[in-house]
Amino acid sequence: MLALSLGLHAMLLLSLPNLLQIKKQLPTVLQVEMAKTEAPAPVAQPEPSPEPPAPQKNITPKPDIKPAPIKSSPAPINNDVPRPVEHMAETSPVISTAQKAEEAPVVVVPPPPPEPPKPVGPSQQDIDAARNQYGTELANALARYKQYPKIAQMRGYQGDVLVDVQMDSNGNVTSSKIHQSSGYESLDNQALDMVKKASPLPPPPVLLRGRSFNVLVPVSFHLQE
Repeated sequence: MLALSLGLHAMLLLSLPNLLQIKKQLPTVLQVEMAKTEAPAPVAQPEPSPEPPAPQKNITPKPDIKPAPIKSSPAPINNDVPRPVEHMAETSPVISTAQKAEEAPVVVVPPPPPEPPKPVGPSQQDIDAARNQYGTELANALARYKQYPKIAQMRGYQGDVLVDVQMDSNGNVTSSKIHQSSGYESLDNQALDMVKKASPLPPPPVLLRGRSFNVLVPVSFHLQE
């Protein structure tokens, strides 16, 4: 091994002078720099000559064509009335935060006393009964002034007369007339004369006072009385 290493080193030493000589013999490289040439200025292109105008063509106007009227059909009427949508209002519970006021003492007010019953006026039936009773009373009062007419006695005239006596609210006679005749004028006139002589008449009953009224008074004429 040692011999081999020594041999290699010896060969290297022998070849080193040759390498140095070869290096000296290499030619020197010349560097040539080319001169820069400027680019030529651009040549202006000539403007093209204008084209001659084209000959005008005779244009005939086209007739106006009116479009046909378009008939619009009426829109169908919708009879369906939209129903209003009911919205249920959401109610939230109200929470009262106010403090309760102190309760005032309850005052019990006694009910008012009932009104006294209003006086009920007399019925028509009661008025008719009072009028009939008063008519009988007036007949007794008129009998005191009865005088049988002589002509009636001579001819035997008899009959019953019903006298209609009209009275005011104070019980005074305002008028009298024959309601039912006896059939003889002398007897009828005597009955009317008796009313005049008996005035003022007895006061009417309480139910007939304060109002004007009429009463029928019977007067009888009989020869056997």
